[in-house]
Amino acid sequence: MKKDARPFIVAANWKMHKSPREAGEFLKSFVAQTNKRSLGGDCEVVFFVPAIDLMVAAESLRDSQVKWGAQNCYFEMKGAFTGETSPAVLSEIGAHYTLVGHSERRAIFHESDAETGKKVKALQGVGIVPMLCVGETLAEREAGRTNEVILRQLRAGLEHRDTNKNVVIAYEPVWAIGTGKVATPQQANDAHVALRQGLKDLGGDGFSRVTPILYGGSVKPENAAELGAQSEIDGFLVGGASLEIATFLPLIPG
Repeated sequence: MKKDARPFIVAANWKMHKSPREAGEFLKSFVAQTNKRSLGGDCEVVFFVPAIDLMVAAESLRDSQVKWGAQNCYFEMKGAFTGETSPAVLSEIGAHYTLVGHSERRAIFHESDAETGKKVKALQGVGIVPMLCVGETLAEREAGRTNEVILRQLRAGLEHRDTNKNVVIAYEPVWAIGTGKVATPQQANDAHVALRQGLKDLGGDGFSRVTPILYGGSVKPENAAELGAQSEIDGFLVGGASLEIATFLPLIPG
């Protein structure tokens, strides 16, 4: 699965699912099962858990091969921002990654392109890898605007990035998230090709070559192998199929 210098990343986005008790039981069972089938050196597994489960993830995954992160954060470290999560606090408790600009944050909570850029900068400043999400709506795809939209989101999200620090991109066509619809392998790879060129334009060949681009949108055991075999797909950001070990484990190479 390894492509160039990039790891293959399989990330679970639990959204607003699982209580602390449920999260702890799941993660401990998952670690026990993955310990029996050691993860490959070029594969990473990440769980993006609800904010109330972050400390449970930190404890349950301590000393394991499995990484974890937050689904969102604010771009300030502290202050009068009721309900928000500080990047500094995420760093202190050991988060490896944080999602930025997921389509639900953009559509439901009106997160702007400019805010994603501030969040990427803030996260990199405290040593957390941002996973920047980009994707078009069905109307935008049907209007032939897919590349225009995702490249705009990419440029805005990386506008203030630290060029010496890592970032991960996740392409999630909005029309395929939680709908049961999946971009065909060719559609997904075409979008990844455009994003790979966008990374090259922003940071050169080296940056483009080492930055993973994941696909998200109704990924399941039935379609994962064909999607993962595409030349520019470096892993998955998984929603519904990540809520059960039986449907998430088969998505992980090894």
